[in-house]
Amino acid sequence: MGKPTGFMEYDRTDFEAESVSERIKHYNEFHTALPAEDQRRQAARCMECGVPFCQSGLVLGGMMTGCPLNNLIPEWNDLVFKGCWEKAYDRLRKTNNFPEFTSRVCPALCEKACTCGANGDAVTVRSNEYAIVERAYSEGYATPNPPKVRTGKKIAVIGSGPSGLAAADQLNKRGHSVTVFERSDRIGGLLMYGIPNMKLEKHIIERRKAIMEEEGIVFKTGCDIGNNVSAEEILKEFDSVILACGASQPRDINVSGRDAKGIYFAVDFLKSTTRSLLDNDLADGTYISAKGKNVIVIGGGDTGNDCVGTSVRHGAKSILQLEMMPKLPDKRTENNPWPEYPRVCKTDYGQEEAIGVFGNDPRVYQTTVKEFLSDGEGNLNGVVLVKLRPEKDPSSGRTVMKQIEGSEYTVAAELVLIAAGFVGAQDYVAQAFGVEKTARGNVASEEGTHKTNSDKVFVCGDMHLGQSLVVRAIREGRDAAREVDETLMGYTNL
Repeated sequence: MGKPTGFMEYDRTDFEAESVSERIKHYNEFHTALPAEDQRRQAARCMECGVPFCQSGLVLGGMMTGCPLNNLIPEWNDLVFKGCWEKAYDRLRKTNNFPEFTSRVCPALCEKACTCGANGDAVTVRSNEYAIVERAYSEGYATPNPPKVRTGKKIAVIGSGPSGLAAADQLNKRGHSVTVFERSDRIGGLLMYGIPNMKLEKHIIERRKAIMEEEGIVFKTGCDIGNNVSAEEILKEFDSVILACGASQPRDINVSGRDAKGIYFAVDFLKSTTRSLLDNDLADGTYISAKGKNVIVIGGGDTGNDCVGTSVRHGAKSILQLEMMPKLPDKRTENNPWPEYPRVCKTDYGQEEAIGVFGNDPRVYQTTVKEFLSDGEGNLNGVVLVKLRPEKDPSSGRTVMKQIEGSEYTVAAELVLIAAGFVGAQDYVAQAFGVEKTARGNVASEEGTHKTNSDKVFVCGDMHLGQSLVVRAIREGRDAAREVDETLMGYTNL
């Protein structure tokens, strides 16, 4: 611990966000990093406590708390305080392949488990991580480090999201020859098209891709395995295959009027904006636009929030965000103690922007859609909503949300975005490789492993776990890479 009294001397100071009125004018990242000296003071707040829950990655109370990557947080906080930035970067990269991604999009499970946060304000772990990795790029020591010896083994990674990229990065460091196949026109998976530019500017992905290419990884875009590229060819050419295609099957809302024009899945809405933004700065007008429309977002999670923020930037007339469950408390309750993940109400950037523009929180709780309404030409023009109440299911004992009879009401809507989560991997990829799926729609593996029922085929990330966080996807990719390496070589040092 560089400064034992740091947590008592310095108050928490985090990223500064650009004002709502300014940031909604553009699609760029809108947080400003702290000056280096201020960041050192924030690192000095780390207590290097005897049991660093921040790096634990434990499941407590049914939710994960602490970093799933087991990042060596107290170590690199101490190095930042001492001004040893390059050594801090080395320690950070020991456990995290892509700190430039996680420091932007991770919900900071580490901070939720920080000992300082038990009775005060947690250490600014995420902004410290951001400072370390961005300094590494600006000072030129985030550079390619290709393996000196190749093993002669060839590995195919199907999907270039965070889990696939992590697996590829690890296996390439080991000396295997890795080819990453991506069905889209750009690599990155949900990093590229599932997360809006204002949370993760896409040149950050390209910057890391360039390093990985210099280290020897081959990227092939436009390759949709099971459609324009056969799985048989992949299995014949490569010694091992890792499936990392994500949980890309969106959950639908099947109620009357679903076929009305103007109802889209959130992922399609977000992807259309990002692609148009990258291709021609939204000049082509081919993206799904919320401009001048009454927008309803179905789903209260991160993706729903991203839809709200994007709709605000489009110039929506109004925005309503539906959440089936009751509003969470504003502060921890007694049955949700530290270091469990805090089950509290969070107002994210998109909701902040909607409040700033429209003067009220867009979220409506314990509400769902009962019917979509359309005009004579099939265009969406309204939605019938219904209120819900929690009830105990007598057979399972679980709480379920039941419609309240007579609580229906109608609101105007020309655009509905379904952000209700995902129900597993798309069938055609699993079928192409002959792998089994679980009842939840994920690709099945042998218990405690990433090995599927198909010879040479492994699985990782959301395709394996179901919809989860970027940081967990990276963990999955690293773990799958270790298993593949051990299978091919008889041992592993990953």
